[in-house]
Amino acid sequence: MVDSDERYTESETIEPGDVTVVVDTPFGKLGLAVCYDLRFPELFRRLVQKGANVILLPAAFTMQTGRDHWEVLLRARAIENLCWVVGVGQWGEAPPQHLCYGRSMVVNPWGLVVAQAPDGAVNVTAEIDLHSVQRVRARFPALDHVREDIFNF
Repeated sequence: MVDSDERYTESETIEPGDVTVVVDTPFGKLGLAVCYDLRFPELFRRLVQKGANVILLPAAFTMQTGRDHWEVLLRARAIENLCWVVGVGQWGEAPPQHLCYGRSMVVNPWGLVVAQAPDGAVNVTAEIDLHSVQRVRARFPALDHVREDIFNF
């Protein structure tokens, strides 16, 4: 539990999008999400249902929410959807008086972190094996058992 009176209410000043975006790229279908979207698993499920094998999520998590939630949520979204998740975390100071957590990372379809940035402004690289998505989904076919009839997907 947070022992602070600080509130993060970007929803009061930022309008949400109204479409689910999956783009074709030379290396496959890429699902797009942004920062706060990470807290809504249904969006990630929809991206995967639209064909995404990799989901890209730029974000500016604060130091507090980043430390406690960033890795856990990125890994959960990868595990739930058996897809790659690339979280690009802003690092350093951001107005008004926030410190951003950073720690960009690449998570594989099994939920393992294959690359993670240390503190600071750095580049992170990782090899993304798109064939691993099909292998993991064949071995662990959880997506075949989604109950669209009761979950409105």
